[in-house]
Amino acid sequence: MVWGMETSTEGAAEAPSSDMARADVPVTVEPAAASPVEAAGTSSRIAIAPASLSPSRASDFMQCPLLYRFRVIDRLPEKPSEAATRGTLVHAVLERLFDAPAAERTAPRAKSLIPGQWDRLRETRPEVLELFEDDPQGERLARWLGEAEQLVERWFTLEDPTRLEPAERELFVQAELDSGLMLRGIIDRVDVAPTGEVRIVDYKTGKAPRPEYAEGALFQMKFYALVVWRLKNVVPRRLQLVYLGSGDVLTYDPVLTDLERVERKLLALWEAIRQATESGDWRPRPTKLCGWCDHQAHCPEFGGTPPPYPLPVRAGG
Repeated sequence: MVWGMETSTEGAAEAPSSDMARADVPVTVEPAAASPVEAAGTSSRIAIAPASLSPSRASDFMQCPLLYRFRVIDRLPEKPSEAATRGTLVHAVLERLFDAPAAERTAPRAKSLIPGQWDRLRETRPEVLELFEDDPQGERLARWLGEAEQLVERWFTLEDPTRLEPAERELFVQAELDSGLMLRGIIDRVDVAPTGEVRIVDYKTGKAPRPEYAEGALFQMKFYALVVWRLKNVVPRRLQLVYLGSGDVLTYDPVLTDLERVERKLLALWEAIRQATESGDWRPRPTKLCGWCDHQAHCPEFGGTPPPYPLPVRAGG
């Protein structure tokens, strides 16, 4: 069943930055319409003003405006991580499993897909090879692949793929709001009931957040629900986060007022991004997450200096 929305992920710019917001693909700049300017200190990267918003980049800005700048405007490189790469691998396996007939969607079948998907990942993203450069005997790699197997196995305790026929998998979606803001992202799975009710599902290879942080985890899902509503004029019946790291499933049934609230939040966020883009004022926001940031050498909070700002700055900004 084709759900009547864009399904290709080719050229899609969704690039989550953490497992909470799908940190499992390399960061790429989102398409923009502004005149390109060569980024300082690079010959191949082009600095362009942001013109669309994804859940990952929205989360980046809320976490730290300077991080957003480094990823979207400066496009500074980031090292691959074992956790994020494992997430990419597991997502690929779960997507491909649904190519098989329902009766053959078993845990052994899913685990048998891991070697081939790992080979494909190494071919399409050769930078992941550096993760195991210091592992000549392959012991760490074997352990890492074993951890991916455990995550795949745990999924079968949470959902039964023999009873699922997804309408879409790895669905690239984008929608333009009345304000002109373009929203875009990649949805792991869309299930559509015979009655037309829609369920949006996202796999997480980490652990479920504590209850007080559940709202933050649901932000991505409400973002997707807003896009689906704008595209299909349908409010999804259920949003479902499947946490393979802890074996938990978090669900939320949105209503229209939820989506309207998210839209207002995104419009305010986009206005803040626009002002920062024009003024060049991207301030760091120190948190405990700074310890895992790849950009400490460029961050003033760690004694670093950001690269020269590569975009025009508004006079007096």
